[in-house]
Amino acid sequence: MLLAGIDIGTLTCRLLVAEVNPPGEFKVVDADRKILRLGEGVDQHKRLSQAAMDRVVATLKDWKEKTKKYPLNAAVVVATSAVRESENRREFLARIAQETGWEVEVLTGDEEARRTLLGIRFGLPPTIKDFLGLDIGGGSTECILAQEGKPPAVISLDLGVVRLLERVFRQDPPTAPEIHKAEAVIDQELANVSKVFGPMPRIPLVGTAGTVTTLAAMAQGLPRYESARVHNYELRLSIIKNLEQDFITKTGPQRLAMPGLEPGREYVIVAGTIILRRVMETFGVDICLVSDFGLREGVLVDKARKMKNLA
Repeated sequence: MLLAGIDIGTLTCRLLVAEVNPPGEFKVVDADRKILRLGEGVDQHKRLSQAAMDRVVATLKDWKEKTKKYPLNAAVVVATSAVRESENRREFLARIAQETGWEVEVLTGDEEARRTLLGIRFGLPPTIKDFLGLDIGGGSTECILAQEGKPPAVISLDLGVVRLLERVFRQDPPTAPEIHKAEAVIDQELANVSKVFGPMPRIPLVGTAGTVTTLAAMAQGLPRYESARVHNYELRLSIIKNLEQDFITKTGPQRLAMPGLEPGREYVIVAGTIILRRVMETFGVDICLVSDFGLREGVLVDKARKMKNLA
């Protein structure tokens, strides 16, 4: 089946066109992503700004034209934290439907985690059965405890790179008090993970989404993003700490000169790196296995399974 999936995220919008045939086949045909910051200001005002909606709708219209050249069996468009929290989401969704013809499914945090898990599992080495999945988004962070023979446990945290940046950081480079405040905010949210999951087993941490994949690219000094070198890369805590120290001595424009950092992430990368570091420190993990498969892929796997009555 040839499917198109679009993930309207708080920070980034992603398009994926792929041939998907469960249980094992997944062939990427086309892909695109744009950092559009749909969620800027949503944490404070609970509304999507007109400018942010304009950016996203313009991109979706471009992607609608792009996907017309493919004989698609179906297209799935989902939205996450920024849209589900905004008071004017109906206006935004109606506009998308009117200008593109696409109906958008607004995912709950738990459903976002479930489909992210589908995507992660599809891309993992077959030897890894049990793991803690981590999806650091713009507005929320999903933690997924996957253990063979047990239903997955999921929790969606009120924590994301755009949200943390807007709540805590006022200076660039950030000050020491701002970093300490960010750590306190993160730790407060992570305490909820232990309440839901209980004692954490010693299993691999698998990270997905932009912060984690960007850090993997930067750890390798990649001049341009290469999925094959990022996917299943072992990102060590020591390297994360070194990159963080480098980030907090630079301004946004200076960070952009660092290999592997795409424009649009020069400010949020600080918040995302601190979130990942605190997760690893809290759960005693030295390595984060990087997955270039996540929600976007999970959305297509989920659709393919439903169309084949495998769900």
